[in-house]
Amino acid sequence: MLRSTMAQAGLRGPWASGMFTVVRLTSDQILENATGVGAPPQTWPRSEQAVDVLHKSVYGFVTGAVADALAARDGAGPGQRHAALRPGRRSDVGPLPRGAAHAVSGRRR
Repeated sequence: MLRSTMAQAGLRGPWASGMFTVVRLTSDQILENATGVGAPPQTWPRSEQAVDVLHKSVYGFVTGAVADALAARDGAGPGQRHAALRPGRRSDVGPLPRGAAHAVSGRRR
C-alpha cells in the first residue's frame, strides 16, 4: 500500500523504489526486534545479511515497477503536475490551488 500511495502521489522510478526498500528493511527489523523473534542484524553472518538485503531489494524494486506502471495509467501525479507549471527547484512556488492540479494535466478525476 505504501509504494502504491507513493506512485499515485507522483513519487515514481528507481529513487522512490530505493526509498521504499529502506522503509521495508527498517520496518522488518523493528518488528522482528520488538517481538523478540529476530536478532539484531549486526549479529548475523554477512552472508545472511546479504541474502536478506538482496531479497528485500528485489521485492522493493519489483513492487515499485508494478506500482509505477499501474499509477502511470492515471497520468501524472499531483507532484508531477505541480512541477510542470514551473520546472526546476524553486523555493518561491507554493502548493497549487485545488482545481489547478487537474487543469495542468487536462484530466479530471
